[in-house]
Amino acid sequence: MNHEFARLMAQATQLTRAGDLNGATSAIKAALVSVKAQVVQAVHPHAHQAHQTGVNQADVIEVQARVVPGQGQGDAAAARNDTLLTEGEFLSLSHVDASGTHPYKLFVPPQALASATALPLLVMLHGCSQNPDDFAAGTRMNELARQRGWFVLYPAQGHEANASRCWNWFMPAHQHRGAGEPELIAGMVRAALHRYAVDSRRIFVAGLSAGGAMAAIVAASYPELFAAVGVHSGLPAGAASDLKSALVAMHRGALPAHEGGEEANTPPTIVIHGDQDSTVHPLNGDRLVAGLSRGAELSTEHDLVQGRSVTRRIWRDGRGRVKAEQWLVHGGGHAWSGGSTAGSYSDPSGPDASAAMLDFFSAHPSQVR
Repeated sequence: MNHEFARLMAQATQLTRAGDLNGATSAIKAALVSVKAQVVQAVHPHAHQAHQTGVNQADVIEVQARVVPGQGQGDAAAARNDTLLTEGEFLSLSHVDASGTHPYKLFVPPQALASATALPLLVMLHGCSQNPDDFAAGTRMNELARQRGWFVLYPAQGHEANASRCWNWFMPAHQHRGAGEPELIAGMVRAALHRYAVDSRRIFVAGLSAGGAMAAIVAASYPELFAAVGVHSGLPAGAASDLKSALVAMHRGALPAHEGGEEANTPPTIVIHGDQDSTVHPLNGDRLVAGLSRGAELSTEHDLVQGRSVTRRIWRDGRGRVKAEQWLVHGGGHAWSGGSTAGSYSDPSGPDASAAMLDFFSAHPSQVR
């Protein structure tokens, strides 16, 4: 533990005892930045050059108020910091806009502390009744992000916005650019771009169920922001206009999209759906890719992955670029394929949807920036 870190943490302790929580938080931020700078210099001696390329290492970590170690806890604080540097950090943060304060969680990989290179960002939108911690556990996305060096941002839907914590994909006020939940999610991404070393060409969004439906809406609404999108057990943008039509779309499948609709702006998309899904009809996956693949050439593969038969369809345009990829998991229900039972709505059987999405996203950086 470096001396500057110890000095600043001691200062934070004194400020906390004095009741100055804002001052204590600032001292903690400065302490972590001092450790981060030391690590960056040791692992990447030329990291100071990042300022010349527009990457501000001081913005890599944003820290909200934390428990301040008391006397005799210095070793524990040092051990915790070592864990932060080697395993990454899962931060509880908030985003403030005109509509209020909105909580979210951000996984910061260890690579963000030890490299001047801008890293990819994935936005993960949970399903109904879930929250960021539950969704992260079920998908194991933080584990994969730690291995690959990705930021992962998990917006949290609250009870005040929806009694079941569903994203309101079926309400017109939340289906378009510049307003509602799509703008909230885009605003969180813009804030991350401003504060962290995020690669603007490698920003992606994915979701499950209601989160998958919202991911499709967000990607179609902000194609300049998101390079690709993943929809697991979800629905196409514009599938419903109220609760009644939402239930119909979920149980029977959305109506075919009209040619020239908003989905025409959607970036490359991977769709994963179980053919035994009784909550969101798998026909919705077909409807989603149909709106994205007009005029594209189709190739089909069949495989057996972790005990499940999978049909994989890929549509490419005349230049060979992938427009849509669809995985139909035979025997799969309404759950994240290949997930962990540590979270809800996850199924350990079948292909690893998290790895499949990250592979797809890695192959599709933005072509417009």
